[in-house]
Amino acid sequence: MEPLQEAAAAAAGGRKRRRRGGGRNRRKHQASSSSGAAASASPPSPPAKRQRGDDAAPKGRGSKPKPASLLDKMRARLSGGHFRMLNEKLYTCSGQDAFDYFTNEPDLFDVYHAGYREQMSHWPEQPVNVIINWLKSHSASWTVADFGCGNAAVSKNVKNKVFSIDLVSEDPSVIACDMAHTPLESSSVDVAIFCLSLMGTNYPSYIEEANRVLKPSGWLLIAEVRSRLDPNTAGADPDKFCEAISKLGFSLVSKDAKNKMFILFHFRKKEKSKVVKNIDWPQLKPCLYKRR
Repeated sequence: MEPLQEAAAAAAGGRKRRRRGGGRNRRKHQASSSSGAAASASPPSPPAKRQRGDDAAPKGRGSKPKPASLLDKMRARLSGGHFRMLNEKLYTCSGQDAFDYFTNEPDLFDVYHAGYREQMSHWPEQPVNVIINWLKSHSASWTVADFGCGNAAVSKNVKNKVFSIDLVSEDPSVIACDMAHTPLESSSVDVAIFCLSLMGTNYPSYIEEANRVLKPSGWLLIAEVRSRLDPNTAGADPDKFCEAISKLGFSLVSKDAKNKMFILFHFRKKEKSKVVKNIDWPQLKPCLYKRR
């Protein structure tokens, strides 16, 4: 071969080696390939560095999962802490104070209910669903007062006329008021419901208001967190709780304690009864959540 041809061939070979990453990379490639041409035809895997670069995701969109995950955890912790604060306030103040507080800060009521729904999602059975099923099995002509209605699940799931009552109203069908002082007429409803809503320090006044608006022979349904009525954990004695309501003019029809999360009471208002004054109401244990 002529010297110029040899030089050209050597230069061409050098360019090929450079394109293939050099002789060392070529030897590694040949050593790792057992199928010859088939292996060399497979496209090389993109370097890890490019996967995290500008081609992987647009700038500013948070392509790194760990910071986003940490942010979600921080938001959940802040939200949980806010819920615990609001929950404690509801259990440790009067109904009027709670009404004034949420009237001035109505957005906080949404924060509370978001946390409430999160807590209830872990319960195997929802007491409001038990109450809804009970109503469906009775007369649809009955008028119902739902004290502390939350998202008004009762009125949305039964055919009865329902007065939904709570501290804040974003729905025109919900009456916003202190539950101790409702605008309902006396002896105007057939069923009064308290589903996990006897939260104020003056909770007996809520039950007294239910007694006022209930017709004779009307029903009073109370579902409460089990721990609030467990003397073994500093809760109230459920027998004394029932006794106080009986002195108000009710008869206990049934007490369903089979659920591990809540107790459901069915009372019925007597046709004629003399209401006892200065009833000794037991103090219900506040349902407070521990900091995590």
